[in-house]
Amino acid sequence: MEFQSIEEVMNRLEKVGYIASKQIATVVFLAAATKKPILVEGPAGSGKTELARALAKCLKRKKIRLQCYEGLDEAKALYEWEYAKQLLYTQMIKEKINDLLAGATSIAEAVERIADQEDAFFSERFILARPLLQAISSDNPVVLLIDEIDKADPEFEAFLLELLSDFQVSIPELGVKKAVHIPLVVLTSNNYRDMSDALKRRCIHLYIDYPKPELEKRIVGLKIPDIDSRLVDRLVSAVNNIRNLDLKKRPCISETLDWAQSLMVLQIDDLTPQVISDTLNVICKYKADADLVRAAAEKILCST
Repeated sequence: MEFQSIEEVMNRLEKVGYIASKQIATVVFLAAATKKPILVEGPAGSGKTELARALAKCLKRKKIRLQCYEGLDEAKALYEWEYAKQLLYTQMIKEKINDLLAGATSIAEAVERIADQEDAFFSERFILARPLLQAISSDNPVVLLIDEIDKADPEFEAFLLELLSDFQVSIPELGVKKAVHIPLVVLTSNNYRDMSDALKRRCIHLYIDYPKPELEKRIVGLKIPDIDSRLVDRLVSAVNNIRNLDLKKRPCISETLDWAQSLMVLQIDDLTPQVISDTLNVICKYKADADLVRAAAEKILCST
């Protein structure tokens, strides 16, 4: 087993800079033990992708990432044939091809002779492995990150089911390729669309929400060790108050860290309404949100 206990998961992740709640650590422990993928959902910036990076680091595995998008197909995710390389080899062995075709009395016979040699050109020598094929073909276990699966088309999601069920893929010219080592798979979703029940059945589900204040303080302290503890208290309290506003995009832990880093760069050691107003662009991604936070700045600070 990769991990002996849930506590070991938490400790090893923290050593590589990722503070995991017990819920996150439990899901990781079970996924590693049962060889099941993890489907991680939650708001953008909550640490979903970072979890995959941290797992790769603490397990000392290579991370292979597939970025999903609308229109993604098997060729971009699984493999492509290197047609330019095939053509180059054809030119290099032109004389051999001429010898092969010598004496052919018809086009049909010539085609038949070439067809007998097609395995030479549709072999692993000419295949360009994309992330999914790389992950199951690797000589060493890897962490496979399938990022923002909710942005891919439902048809691509259906294609993934074979891989996630049996960790094998079908290549018409080569047959079925089974995983050398079953990768630790992390799929992330920002809830752009609902995932199918078939996909969810194959995964252990994990929802990463906004961290609780004490956990958020620990994360800020770990990522930015030189920051003053009093400023961390004020900052995290302010962020939690901002999250209670009716915003289009509530700040996640990534925005909290960006804000903390910005205050350090500006050599600011306390929060005031003016400081909030001057640095709002770091945590608010929409003008309407920034206007709302600016108007509520004094109220935000009253309870920090």
